[in-house]
Amino acid sequence: MSKITLVLPYALPLPEFAPDLVRALNAPGLAALLTRTSQHARVPVSEDVRALPHEQWLARALGAGQDGKPAFAGAAMRGFGLDPADGTWFIVNPAHIQIARSHLMMADLRHLALSEDESRALFEAARPLCEEAGHPLVYGDAQTWFLRADDWAALDTATPDTAVGMDLIDFMPKGERAIAYRRLQNEVQMLWHTHPVNAAREARRLPAVNAFWLWGAAQPAAADRAAHLTTYAAPGWLAALGARRLAGLHELDGALRDDTMLVAGNLAEAAIAADWGSWVMAMQQLEEQLFAPLLAAVKQGRVRELRLVLSSREGLLESTTTGMAQRSFWRRPTLERLT
Repeated sequence: MSKITLVLPYALPLPEFAPDLVRALNAPGLAALLTRTSQHARVPVSEDVRALPHEQWLARALGAGQDGKPAFAGAAMRGFGLDPADGTWFIVNPAHIQIARSHLMMADLRHLALSEDESRALFEAARPLCEEAGHPLVYGDAQTWFLRADDWAALDTATPDTAVGMDLIDFMPKGERAIAYRRLQNEVQMLWHTHPVNAAREARRLPAVNAFWLWGAAQPAAADRAAHLTTYAAPGWLAALGARRLAGLHELDGALRDDTMLVAGNLAEAAIAADWGSWVMAMQQLEEQLFAPLLAAVKQGRVRELRLVLSSREGLLESTTTGMAQRSFWRRPTLERLT
């Protein structure tokens, strides 16, 4: 029998929308998993950490950072077959920054639709500037690069999903070396402004790649890849932390044979965009392909313990169920704990 931890970012609706969204869901499997439990708790999250609740939780669970501050760069590099060696490495995400009514705002990186060829071309253009500044730049995938900056180790950075859609003034890197970061950012922005890749993207009405986002600094001694971590619909940096990526939830049975932490990221795009109709549809897909099969596996004894970690931008819910807990027939299954 296996022990499964299921991490679902954005599975908790925001309080102002929660009652209506819960009424719209038809998810008896999830209701049973949340109601018939051996333990459950709303977990306090630090407001001083510029990372979302599930990112803080993952940092602690994977031993990748102190006080919930994500330090994922080293482990993600190893996931891409790269050697972080010595020094301090940051995750770098190509990004699109736009001017809102009164502030700068970063678009959801999932909407960038950046191809490998485009990313490689922009990477090769930026690399000499980074190296001239004393900061080697290496390539992971189209949306995940890595920058070494030992003297920037003390920068206080924010994860991209924390900053998306917000006033960037509040989330830009802070610290003694922040000016050096902004100088490099400006040089890269000027170079990319006239780059053929962006000209071609704009001709196709795609957002220009006009900035990069820096975060997740890690020392060489930071946590290694997590052999027990499986991901589905996750950003490249997160998928790189684990040993297995699911192309679809139909591959779930294989992931249930051993103790596993599964992070499913398919709710993020709809929740960030406040597209609650799409969020409900994604939750219904999870009910059919994830919650109902996991409930059956718990009842049949194939999974001895199932831990759910559900989050929103504002909070985190942990809930644990077992076969014994599922026999608590007097507890009427409900989705009230999502609210």
